[in-house]
Amino acid sequence: MTRIAVLGAGSWGTTFAKVLADSNEATDVVLWARREEIAEEITSRHTNTSYLGPIGLPETIHATTEITEAVTGAELVALALPAQSLREHLEHLRGRLDNDAVVVSLIKGLERGTHLRMTEVITEVLGIPGERTAVISGPNLAMEIAREEPTASVVASAAMPVAERIAGLCSTRYFRPYTNTDVVGVELAGLVKNIIALAVGICDGQRLGDNSKASVITRGLAETTRLATALGGRLETFSGLAGLGDLVATCASPLSRNRTAGRLLGEGRTAAEVAAEMTQTAEGMKSASAVLELAGEYQVDMPITQAVVAVLEGTLAVENIASLLLARHLKPEGG
Repeated sequence: MTRIAVLGAGSWGTTFAKVLADSNEATDVVLWARREEIAEEITSRHTNTSYLGPIGLPETIHATTEITEAVTGAELVALALPAQSLREHLEHLRGRLDNDAVVVSLIKGLERGTHLRMTEVITEVLGIPGERTAVISGPNLAMEIAREEPTASVVASAAMPVAERIAGLCSTRYFRPYTNTDVVGVELAGLVKNIIALAVGICDGQRLGDNSKASVITRGLAETTRLATALGGRLETFSGLAGLGDLVATCASPLSRNRTAGRLLGEGRTAAEVAAEMTQTAEGMKSASAVLELAGEYQVDMPITQAVVAVLEGTLAVENIASLLLARHLKPEGG
């Protein structure tokens, strides 16, 4: 059997484990959970009610709270962990993976302080070549996929055979992966759209209309594209699933954590109050300042990100954000 480890038993980690198990009955999927009660429920009752309600999980999934046990013998290790704690978790895995194991990131965040993308953190900490890493991103709202509603996604790796192998392992009747080699573009599209979703949520909380939200989404895609192409991402990525597709899903759905967090901010809660109220991490809140700093390094103008960061840091009253979300000098639309 093909052994695959998924680290992180939240909604997306558990859902991706389900996708892997549904893709091939000859796949043995081990899911690492931080809490013993969740690991026990997944293994014995084949549910994870804390994150996915009563949705049943395949019996080929079992869970453990021992992270090194989870990765032992795994051909593929998928990471569904909070971006800011990824490095800490990877330290436990250094030297413990099989020599040819592939590591795939399901995480949409940027590391604070280093401004590293998740695949960069993986290669740095584990000491493996970039060709053994990949990222999966797209319009992937976990609950909809867990309910087996049709979804498409992107698997990106510097090595196309690696992307194709991963795609083969997670292809089901309800989950359709496409492949490309634009790791930079796919990762940045996924992480910046969380910040744009926060801005759209703030518009909701401020009771702004659809014109405002559509404008933020459209110009948000433009500033995401500016940053990613400055770092080497490919322009065509942003008209695809990892770009426009993920942005639309995250900004439009009430299932989106980042849009929900933005709405709470727009209603007047502080960033600390929102973080305390949310049961799962809204990665945009954690990564926004790092993205803005990265944009400054490359001299990329990101006014929506700048406004969101100001709200998160408490330097901008949320009721004043509307005038700043589209604050740029008058110029042609393409800029």
